[in-house]
Amino acid sequence: MIPHPKGARARILLSSVFGPYAQDDEFGGRAINPMELYHNQVTRAQGAFSLRMFHRSWGIMMIQENVSAPSTVLDFPTREAFAGELRRHHYDIVGISSIIVNVGKVKEMCRMVREISPRSEIVVGGHVTAIPGIERMIDADRIVRGDGIAWMRGYLGEDPAAPIRHPQIVSGFDLRIMGIKIPKGGGDTAATIIPSVGCPMGCDFCTTSAFFGGKGKVLNFYESGEELFGLMCEMERNINAKSFFIMDENFLLQRRRALELLERMKKHNKSWAFYVFSSANAIRKYTMQELVELGVSWVWMGLESPKSDYSKLDGADTLQLAGELREHGIKLLGSTIVGLEHHTPENIVGEIEHAIAHGTDFHQFMLYTPVPGTPLYYRLKEEGRLLDVDLADIHGQYKFNFEHKAISRDESKKFLDWAFWRDFERNGPSVYRICRTTLQGWMRYKAYHDERVRRRFEWEVRSLKNAYSAVLWAMERRLKRTNEAVSAQVHSLRRDIEREFGGISRMWAAFAGPVLLWTARREEKRLARGVTYEPPTIIERRNWFE
Repeated sequence: MIPHPKGARARILLSSVFGPYAQDDEFGGRAINPMELYHNQVTRAQGAFSLRMFHRSWGIMMIQENVSAPSTVLDFPTREAFAGELRRHHYDIVGISSIIVNVGKVKEMCRMVREISPRSEIVVGGHVTAIPGIERMIDADRIVRGDGIAWMRGYLGEDPAAPIRHPQIVSGFDLRIMGIKIPKGGGDTAATIIPSVGCPMGCDFCTTSAFFGGKGKVLNFYESGEELFGLMCEMERNINAKSFFIMDENFLLQRRRALELLERMKKHNKSWAFYVFSSANAIRKYTMQELVELGVSWVWMGLESPKSDYSKLDGADTLQLAGELREHGIKLLGSTIVGLEHHTPENIVGEIEHAIAHGTDFHQFMLYTPVPGTPLYYRLKEEGRLLDVDLADIHGQYKFNFEHKAISRDESKKFLDWAFWRDFERNGPSVYRICRTTLQGWMRYKAYHDERVRRRFEWEVRSLKNAYSAVLWAMERRLKRTNEAVSAQVHSLRRDIEREFGGISRMWAAFAGPVLLWTARREEKRLARGVTYEPPTIIERRNWFE
């Protein structure tokens, strides 16, 4: 690759695609596909109880942090904001990052750059580049697949292999529940850390594994627990981070790195909480004591069908494991695929029921989806089973984009919708579930011999004493008319919390509970009208000069 003629003096604009994100529009926007991880894929059937929040576009933030050129990150722009940025400043390079469903917006943004800033070079990266023939679909100068940090460094004449500098990423923002925006409590921040990209498991449907080289290909940004510990200390100092969302496809699989991190935490008396992705077989490499002392507070784990042949479930009794994790105060987000090859209308209900029986705190359901670029996509293409479906609808939350041997495209949506509804009906709102698991952890570890562990559970249980007591009060009454069994479970949990924490939780329930009951009703009406939330536009400049 020939470096850009201006090298590190080139001015760069790094942008995510423009909004709005949850409205049907001419550029491929879909109301069914909001820019919210949880409300889109996890709690979407839970109505006013659904967890609402946004997450930043971490890829462009990572690139900006790791080049010396003057740069601007434009996250969640409107079309007007994107056009305005191009008019106000001259950019030598305009980088656009996107997932596959937003290819129509990428095409429009490329057109806008050609019109407004014709001397700018257009670079497109992200999962959208996995689309076969993407070069003919959009008017871009360069298509970047895989590691965008190394590519951009090389293009600017910098060292692609230089150590990674991690941006200070706040994990989620604009958190809402029951129609109320939740203020940050006590100044504590949840930060996102990306130790590596790629996945060693290499499931055939996995877009992340395919994008970064396929099965077994992992690019480690931080090889050791010592490096991660230093990064976490830095975020603790700078943004008061006490919990960390570890954006690593299978963090616990690298046991040496995790235990080295635990050793440093013990030595320096750090009491942090970690939210991690892990396969069942990786979790089984640890004792529950190791997980708790490490600070694992939340695990996102694949719960594919017991009849599937994915190695990440080898030898794992996931029902037992799920219960054991909750008993130790570790929240669990289970992820289940609907419409695997062996599913039929006759057996799929039983398989969904099996997934729901895990009683996870959250549960994601996704359709079996051959996403462009994955091994599954190319296999089904060779078999002639891919359907002519708009790319904007290939996201696993609508209908099949392939010909299933036993389940029709319309049936796939009905089974997916039913899975979300059934989980909510049987297990109740996720917010109730995490309160239950948090209390279990507190009761088990409030007298634990390691002061670090006690301190973490004291920190995690704070919200049960106040705000969540009010949430549970309102939830109990709102569910009484629609799901009396779950309402009774919420009532029982609320009483357990009151017995443990006394008058303060009763006071919160009495004063704030009725307010939340009213806001929940208001939120349900808002949802019924199809109104949704959108993230604000965020602009960040680095090494900037006029």
